[in-house]
Amino acid sequence: MVRSQNRRRLALASGLAVAALTLAACSSGDSTGDASSDASTGASSGGSLLIGTTDKITTIDPAGSYDNGSFAVMNQVYPFLMNSPYGSSDVEPDIAASAEFTSPTEYTVTLKPDLKFANGDDLTSSDVKFTFDRMMNIFESGADDGNGPGSLLYNLDSVDAPDDLTVVFHLKSADDQVFPQILSSPAGPIVDEEVFSADSLTPDADIVAANAFAGQYTITSYDQNNLISYQANPEYQGILGAAKTDMIDVQYFADASNLKLAIQEGDIDVAFRSLDATSIADLRTDSNVNVVDGPGGEIRYIVFNFDTMPYGATTADADPAKALAVRQAAADLIDRQEIADQVYQDTYTPLYSYVPDGLTGATQSLMDMYGDGSGGPDADAAAKVLADAGVQTPVALSLQYNTDHYGPGSGDEYALVKDQLEASGLFTVDLQSTEWVQYSKDRTSDVYPAYQLGWFPDYSDADNYLTPFFLIDNFLGNHYVNQDVNDMILEQAVTTDSAARTSLIEDIQDAVAADLPTIPLLQGAQVAVTGTDVMGASDTLDASFKFRYGALYKG
Repeated sequence: MVRSQNRRRLALASGLAVAALTLAACSSGDSTGDASSDASTGASSGGSLLIGTTDKITTIDPAGSYDNGSFAVMNQVYPFLMNSPYGSSDVEPDIAASAEFTSPTEYTVTLKPDLKFANGDDLTSSDVKFTFDRMMNIFESGADDGNGPGSLLYNLDSVDAPDDLTVVFHLKSADDQVFPQILSSPAGPIVDEEVFSADSLTPDADIVAANAFAGQYTITSYDQNNLISYQANPEYQGILGAAKTDMIDVQYFADASNLKLAIQEGDIDVAFRSLDATSIADLRTDSNVNVVDGPGGEIRYIVFNFDTMPYGATTADADPAKALAVRQAAADLIDRQEIADQVYQDTYTPLYSYVPDGLTGATQSLMDMYGDGSGGPDADAAAKVLADAGVQTPVALSLQYNTDHYGPGSGDEYALVKDQLEASGLFTVDLQSTEWVQYSKDRTSDVYPAYQLGWFPDYSDADNYLTPFFLIDNFLGNHYVNQDVNDMILEQAVTTDSAARTSLIEDIQDAVAADLPTIPLLQGAQVAVTGTDVMGASDTLDASFKFRYGALYKG
C-alpha cells in the first residue's frame, strides 16, 4: 500500500509559528549518576537475570514495527541520538555529544567520537542519515506493511551529514520542539548502513547474525517470541551507562497465568507486561515477590474503520451521517467505570478523552459530549441519536480484540463492551479474537470494521496521543480525514506560547471527540513483579515509559 504524503506536506509548508515548548521533566533518580560512572569503564557489573513477558515482537527492524513488544527489544540494543536518563521524561543527548537548533528549521546533532557497532563497523553521521532516509523511504513506499513508525517523522524534510560527526536535520516547520522527543521514539533507533536494506525491511535473523547493535546490550541468541539472550555491550557510550547485569534472557509466555506462576515459583526473576489485574492483586500479598508500580501513559481504545464499519464509505449502504451516529451511540452506551472495576480491579481508570490524565492539555471531552454527562452510559441518548439519523436497529457491529498482546483481561473487557452495547437492544455485536501477529496485519488491511488497540507512548507529551492517530496519514490507517484537526495538530507542535498550545490541544480533543474515529476506554499504570533480590525496577519504571533492562540487578 502506497500512502501519499501530499496533504501533510502542503499543511507543513504553510509556515506555522515558531516554537519553544518546555517539556515537563521528572527529577533523575540516583541510578543516573551510577550509570554515568559505569559508562567510563565500559563494563557491566556481571550476573544474569531471566525476564518474562507476554508481549509479542513483530520485527526488530525499527522501520517495520510500531508496537511495545518490538520497541522493548529495540530499547536494549539500538543507540539513540536523544534518550531519557533513568527517572526522567525529558530527553538528553545519548550517543550525541550535543544537539541544538542552529536555525529555525535546522536541528544539528554532533556525535561522540569513535562510536562503533558491536560488529566493529564505525557508527558515523552516514549511518544516522541512512537511518532516517531509510525510515521515510520505507514508510512512504508502504514497504512497512502499515506497521512502521515513519508517521512520527512528519516534520522531517531531509538529513545532511556534512562530516563524520555532524548530522543536520532539515525540518519543514520551524523550531519544532517535539522533534528532540521524536529522536528518542520508535522512529529513532540508529541502524548500521552496512547491514540494513535501504528500501525494504531486513529480516531479524540477518540483523542478529550481523551483530548490528550499539545499545546497552547485544543479542546473542534470538528465537522470536520464545527466548532472546542479551549480552552487555562494552562499546555502548550513551547516557544510560554500562548495564548493571551482564547477561539477560527474556522468555516469552503464551499467557499471563503461566507468567504469574513462573514469577511466583522463582522460575524467572522479573515479570513485565502483561499480568492481569487479579494476578497483580494476588501477587501483592505474596512475600516472595515485590510488585513495583510506576507512572503509566498506557491507554486502551476502540478504533473504527471509516471504510468498513456500518455505513462506512466502501459499504453498500454508505452514509457518513449514519456511520457517525453509530459511533456516537456506542460512545453513549459504554460504561468505562464498570470495565475498570469488574475487569481490571482499578489497575486501569476510565479515560474520557484522547490525552490521558496527568499530561498538559488533557480534557474529559467525551464525558461532556456522550452518555449521561457524568461518565455513565445513557441508552436513551443512544437511541435518539440513531433514530435522528434514520439508522435501523439493532445495528450489526463486528468487533475484534486480541488477548496475546493486550493481556487475558481483553477477553473479559470486550465481552463486557459487547454486553453494554447489546443490553440496550440497539446493537448486535459479533465479537472475535485473533492472534497478534495476524491481527497487526489485518487491522491495516481493512479487515476489521471496529477493533481493539492499546497505546504505550513514544514520548511524554500530549502530541504523542494526537499526531500518530489523527493526522490524515496516520498509524491507525482507518481512513479518518479531518483537515482542520490535521492543521491544529501540526500547529500545536510549533506554538511558542504554552497557554496557547494547551488551548489548541484542548480544541483538538473536542474536535476529534465530535468525529469519534476512536473511543478511548481506559488509562493504565506500569507494573513489574520481581523476585525479592532484584533491584532497579523502580529506576526504570519512570515517565519515559521505557523499561530498560540495564537498570536491573540482583542485590
